[in-house]
Amino acid sequence: MGRLLARHLQQSGHIVTVLTRGPYTANWQTVHWDGLTPGSWVEHLNGADVCINLAGCSVNCRYTARHRREIYDSRIRSTELLGRVIASLENPPAVWLNSSTATIYRHSLDREMDEATGEFGGNEALNHRRQVPKSWNFSVGVVRDWEQAFFSAQTPNTRKIALRTAILFAPEPGGAFAVLSYLIRAGLGGTQGNGHQFVSWIHAEDFLRAIDFLIAHHEVDGPVNLAAPNPLANRDFMAGFRDAWQVPNGFPAPAPMLELAAFLFRTESELVLKSRCVVPGRLLDAGFKFNWPNWPEAAANLVSEWKRLTR
Repeated sequence: MGRLLARHLQQSGHIVTVLTRGPYTANWQTVHWDGLTPGSWVEHLNGADVCINLAGCSVNCRYTARHRREIYDSRIRSTELLGRVIASLENPPAVWLNSSTATIYRHSLDREMDEATGEFGGNEALNHRRQVPKSWNFSVGVVRDWEQAFFSAQTPNTRKIALRTAILFAPEPGGAFAVLSYLIRAGLGGTQGNGHQFVSWIHAEDFLRAIDFLIAHHEVDGPVNLAAPNPLANRDFMAGFRDAWQVPNGFPAPAPMLELAAFLFRTESELVLKSRCVVPGRLLDAGFKFNWPNWPEAAANLVSEWKRLTR
């Protein structure tokens, strides 16, 4: 996500500086930081127009005690650090966009979740109709503490937006699109679980356009859902993805099989089985128009772009 956004902003004519723990070659400036302590990187933030924080280690892992601590600390501590630094700057950024996730909302099979009326997860077990594994509470707890660290920062001269992002689909290696495309082309792209769980998603093009929109619209602050306006059931989502690849069938993966696969591949089944029915209420209310609001057309475009870029 970070490289996708940095490339977009650079190509749009902006001067981009990326804070990174490890050096890499890019067309934009990279500056070292550890995400824990102030350093020479602070001078690059003073006078910047925009700060976009996407720091956080991958959740595509087994939630062992060590990984839970890494997931938690990489998000909360970097956000707390930026809050302290921005508060101390003579010329702080006008806007600070901080990564969050649509996972903050509860497992929802019954209704859509927008920013105004969406219900946070963590208490599903109190209602027998919404029982979910207790292990899912960890993800919600991380996001709630993450946003608390963000919004509690005393930065009166900096507008703040929490980006509650759904699954981002871009026609590039390494992301959700590439992984699911591999499964589909291998004949393994059938319904996952019972297929009733909702999938919230966003096309990379709309994600980048939404970032531009939020930076430009000074009246918007607080939490914002970055998700296409039409989430759909996993069964329909996978069928639309297969149609885009012109693969007629896919071997289904019932929940027990997903649990086994998650164990073998050192990840968590929650990433697939949790129902995320998230809609972008605030973006739509502010007048944002999605180029790709529906999954079948978005999937077809992504596949077409993938083929063009990899031919």
